[in-house]
Amino acid sequence: MGLSFKMLESFRRNISMSRVQTFVGLAAGILSITGALAAYFKPAPGKPELVVIVQDAKTQQTVPDATIEILTPRDGLITTLKPNWAGKSSCALDEGHYRVRVRHPRYAPEMREVQLISGQNTEVRVQLRVATSSSVGNTVRRFFHH
Repeated sequence: MGLSFKMLESFRRNISMSRVQTFVGLAAGILSITGALAAYFKPAPGKPELVVIVQDAKTQQTVPDATIEILTPRDGLITTLKPNWAGKSSCALDEGHYRVRVRHPRYAPEMREVQLISGQNTEVRVQLRVATSSSVGNTVRRFFHH
């Protein structure tokens, strides 16, 4: 036992109080910054998350270059999203009713009605169909008669 106390005493003499304070201050700073970054990138608690997955209806392949628009029930634009390589996109929104519109130049546009509930995530799968001349004509007609 006498040997271990001598080692501890020798170790204690080599460490100055300023080194201990420096180490504690550095550790506290790193923990503080890490906590702030984690809180910044994490969605607010209780806010529902809307996840939209875009696929080709015929091939089930993802459509990563589609445009996803999140709208109010009266078609007011809230945000525009782009899906990732897996055809998936997400955003945290307040509880309520929304419309999700998905567009792509090669496909007919699709619209979904969504209700988000606090504390729950909602996943919407949108399958796009290749635009035909009649679907393009109907879309143009709806746009100008609306």
